Order: sequence, then C-alpha cells, then structure tokens
Amino acid sequence: MNAIRTPEDIDHSRRRLFGIAAATLAAAQLGAISGASAQGGEPKAIVSGSIKPRTSFASLKQIDAGLLNIGYAEDGPSDGAPVILLHGWPYDIYSYVDVVPLLADAGYRMIVPYLRGYGTTRFLSDATVRNGQQAAVAVDIIALMDALGIQKAVVAGYDWGGRTANIIAALWPERCKAMVSVSGYLIGSQAANVAPLPPQAELQWWYQFYFATERGRAGYAKNTDDFAKLIWRLASPQWQFDDATFARSAAAFANPDHVDVVIHNYRWRLGLAAGEPKYDEMEKKLATFPMIGVPTITMEGDANGAPHPDPGAYAKRFSGKYEHRLITGGIGHNLPQEAPQAFAQAVIDVDRL
Repeated sequence: MNAIRTPEDIDHSRRRLFGIAAATLAAAQLGAISGASAQGGEPKAIVSGSIKPRTSFASLKQIDAGLLNIGYAEDGPSDGAPVILLHGWPYDIYSYVDVVPLLADAGYRMIVPYLRGYGTTRFLSDATVRNGQQAAVAVDIIALMDALGIQKAVVAGYDWGGRTANIIAALWPERCKAMVSVSGYLIGSQAANVAPLPPQAELQWWYQFYFATERGRAGYAKNTDDFAKLIWRLASPQWQFDDATFARSAAAFANPDHVDVVIHNYRWRLGLAAGEPKYDEMEKKLATFPMIGVPTITMEGDANGAPHPDPGAYAKRFSGKYEHRLITGGIGHNLPQEAPQAFAQAVIDVDRL
C-alpha cells in the first residue's frame, strides 16, 4: 500500500483526525462525485452492462527488459493503442483480470506486468540489488516499454502501480499519453516522510513500522499469505472476495525476491535503507513533487480502508486536463478488481481528454 507522504498528505492526515466529512466535501467541491468532470459535464458512457468475472488472461508472456525478465499478461490487437496497467502491494496482475477484456474489446493493446518481486518476473542477475525504491520500479516499466517497442502508452495503476504511473508521467511525459491513478498523486520522498504524524494517523501505517524490524521481516516471510489477506480485508472492508480469488494473486508472492523487494520498499521510504546511487538524480526530482501535465483521471473508492490523501490535497499537482471520480458502492483500495467497469471506463475516457 501507499505510505509515502507528501507535505500535503501530512497536513491532510492531521486534519483527518478532526473530521472525515471534510474530505467528502472537498471532493464534492472538485466535482468528484460519481464521475463528474472537473472541467464540467458528464463523461460519455462507453463500458456498460454486466460482465462475467474472469479467472485467467488471454496470454501470459515473458521478456527481458532492463534488469529483469518480466512476466506480463497481454491481450487485444497488436496494433491497438497501448495501455499499461500496474498493480500494487500486496496484489498482482489479477487485479486487472476483468478490466483487460473490456479494454481489449475496445481495441486497446493491453499490457499488465508483474512488478519486480512478484509473479514470474525475475532479476537477470543474482548480483542485482533487490531494490524496491520508487524510481527503480518506474525505470523497470520504461525498460519494458522499450523492450516491447512501445513509444507511448496510457498508463494506469493503483497503490505501488499508481505511484509508478505518476513517476512515468512526471519524469517521462513523452512516454505517457495519459494516466489513470487511483488515490491521485502518490509521488513521495524520504525527506517528507521524516515528519511525524499524530498517533492516530501513524496507526494507519502500522505495517511499515513492523517491516522496519527484523521481527517484521521474519513475520512477513513466514506468514506472507495471511499477512496479504489481512491487508486485503483492512483496505477493502466491503469487498467479499472468495478463497479462489485470493489464491490466484497469492501465487505471485511466492516469487523468490518478493520479501526482499517489499521490505526494502518500506524501509527505504522511512530512510532506514539506502537506495542505489544511480537513481539519486531521479529521486531528487521526485522530492520536489513535480507537476504532472499529461491528461489525467484520478479515482477513489468510497470505502477505501487504506491510507490515502484527500483529493483536495493533490488536484493542484495536475496541470493538464484533469478529472477526479469517486466510485461508490462500497469500493475499497483494490479499485480495478472491485469496480472493473469504472476503471476501464476511466482509461477509455482519459484517452479522449
């Protein structure tokens, strides 16, 4: 989940202690309720009707890209406009199993990679640092685009994937046609994370403090599936996922690098683990919280139990065409899997902004 905090997020976390209702009001003032456009007017509905839940992808592939051999799902016409969907922690590509066919049927070339440390993605060298810092994950996706011959794509994601989409849009706007980001602007920095929050707000990030200890590392390694299932339930309290749905994603956590990458990710955020020098310049740019100018739709579920910023705190970070959508109906943190039609619709709509 997303625990990197910008200065706006820190301020928001303090304000949340005095009333969650203010967040809803701010969202409404932005024109965020139920898909309203920040520029006015309602988006044209393209994806509609009921869908039959899927349990598999049309095609699973592997390709060498940068430091990795990346596993990814692909669907849709090979000459279609490319869309890259990025998952979060502790989830995997099956967050998009129902989104992909909707967009493939709409003519898009769909690419859904396992991030480093997940599924069938593997490091090409045993000597490579099992680094989970934000810049490294984003560089992986640029390398994947290069390997697949994709010059420019719509990039969409949530949690780690949302942050990665943000970074691509901010640092490589020439590679990002448009973006969909659940929970909005998620770029952060170690410096911003130094500032402490009030105890109630810190409680939301309990897992990153657990991971900061060797006991936490050992606990996550020993109980990975149970830990992930707990996070699923806390982050999406109204999502009634079944055992088979969880098991399909849990298989991705058996990756031999999973624990190393996850623990490094959260320790790096708190400044407890060093990043790699080759990413220092990127991190310096990201620490300034750069503006994002590509067309963007941000989204939030109305029942997201994971830490997430108020839309009012990040709307000003988007300088291009922009909309925010609140998805109602008990939708939690894993928005693409819980509300696949709404997510697919956002991808289609942002491509037309």
